[in-house]
Amino acid sequence: MIGISGSYGGLNLGDEAILSSTVPQIRQVVPDAEIVVFTRNVEHTRRHHLVDRVLCPRDVLREEILPEIRRLDLLLLGGGGILYDYEAGAYLREVMIAHELGIPTFAFAIGVGPLHDREEQRAVRDGLERMAGITVRETGARRVLEEIGVRTPITVTADLAFLLEPEPGGEDLLRTGGLDPQNNLVALSLREAGGAAPDLSQSAYHALLADTADYIIRRFDAQVVFIPMEYADLREAHRVLGVMALPHRARVLGFDYRPRQLLAMMPYFQMAVGMRLHFLIFAALSGVPLMALPYASKVADLISALGLPRRAAVPAERSGLFLADLDRLWDERHRQPPAVAPRVEMLKAAARRTMPLAAEVILPRTGGGPIVPV
Repeated sequence: MIGISGSYGGLNLGDEAILSSTVPQIRQVVPDAEIVVFTRNVEHTRRHHLVDRVLCPRDVLREEILPEIRRLDLLLLGGGGILYDYEAGAYLREVMIAHELGIPTFAFAIGVGPLHDREEQRAVRDGLERMAGITVRETGARRVLEEIGVRTPITVTADLAFLLEPEPGGEDLLRTGGLDPQNNLVALSLREAGGAAPDLSQSAYHALLADTADYIIRRFDAQVVFIPMEYADLREAHRVLGVMALPHRARVLGFDYRPRQLLAMMPYFQMAVGMRLHFLIFAALSGVPLMALPYASKVADLISALGLPRRAAVPAERSGLFLADLDRLWDERHRQPPAVAPRVEMLKAAARRTMPLAAEVILPRTGGGPIVPV
């Protein structure tokens, strides 16, 4: 019996993509496993993922969760970026209970940071030090863990979303959403300012992004499609839409698509520009030319892993240079995907290593044979 604890329940399409990829990986590597997901929305996870049991640990008392964890042979923490300030302790709750019960735990392609709070650092260090194994999805996460004193060996693999397969019918999905695949379509992924633009006011931030969207429409004769990866992204997209000069040439995609559906639509875009990590992963998987606006180290790490030049956060004073880079990407958009494709295959191979590494932990408990990566 294998438990998975992470930020699941429909809050973020990137996290849902991770779970959508993780479940098949478990079933391929450990075919007879019973899968239990600790989620933040039981009904959503039960409806969208083929798992055996679903629990919401935040809705129950400690004594109610104890018997559920006691039944496990292995508890996976992750994947995804769940160990960060103000939330890390909450995600480690089941891990600490598992340690008390002697249940093996394994960090499953996790992301880490920002992690500046000393108490959170201590909680992460104490939780991960007792794990049977630790895998992280980017080098930056390994660096953070080593800096806070985690001494358990750490293996860098890759985000499990790299193993996601698209649903069929991407063109039909676009048409149903009111988009014509024959047009020039440019995907845009936004999020709240925060780390993306720490020196800009909200109005200046939205105005800058509106100017960028208008430029894309005019310069490339394109329709801009805002793609929300979290529900809050809808609000940001509509705020940008509200100050655009050409809002009639833009559309906000709804938040009712599943990750595999979004991945199916992605190949019909001529270019993808954005901030959200998994939006960029979907673009890379689909062979779509991409440009990132990093708001966190995980995005910068992805761009480096894809062999693309790094870019600073939203360039308030260098917007002209940014638009010039957009021009260059558009003019050379057929060159980037072939250069990125071998890197994507390497990241897929790294992602496939994660579950076999985790499965090795339960061999002594289950008497299984050798684990072979799929």
